Parts: sequence; C-alpha cells; structure tokens
Amino acid sequence: MLIAVTLAIFVTMILAIIRGIIGPSLYDRILAVNMFGTKTVLLIAVLGFVMGRPEFLDIAIVYALINFISVIGVLKYSDSNQFKHVSLANDAAANDSVTNSSVTNNSLKKEP
Repeated sequence: MLIAVTLAIFVTMILAIIRGIIGPSLYDRILAVNMFGTKTVLLIAVLGFVMGRPEFLDIAIVYALINFISVIGVLKYSDSNQFKHVSLANDAAANDSVTNSSVTNNSLKKEP
C-alpha cells in the first residue's frame, strides 16, 4: 500500500512539473512549484515512516517552511515594479511579433 502511495506522489510531482512548464500564467507556474514542494514534503514524511526514521519528519517540516517562505518571496517579487517592467517589455515584444506576422499574413492574401 505504501508503494502505491509513493508512486501516486511521484505521479503528482511529475504533473506539477508539467504544469510549471506549460502554465499559461506566472501564477500557475508559482502554484505548480508550491505544489511540487508540498508533495516533496509529503514524500519525505512517507519515506521516513516506511524506513522507520522519525527524524525525517523534522526535515520535512523544515523543507515545508523553506518552501512557504520562498513562494511568498517569489510572489512578493512578482508584484514589484521591476518585475512588471520586465514583464511588460516582454509582452510588448511578443505583441509586436504577433502583429507583424498577422500583417504579413494579411498582405499575402489576395482579394478575388
């Protein structure tokens, strides 16, 4: 039974990595990283239980605190003006490339 639990945790961790890579927004990616960290804490606790090492729970608690503080830090940074400036510049560059490609596609169309 514990093997099934461990495999299920690994599957959800893989899904969290996939979500972090293809997430449509920054907040989806941050949520995926947070979920991965939470599943890592759960995995450390389960492995500690399976191996009969209760000190793994202390490690899991410390990792959970580090995960929480780092996610709060990333969210705080994502709300800063510096991050928004870089993000807006990237969005403007992406919009320019989309606009240029649509203008090129429209100019290639022939009117009947």
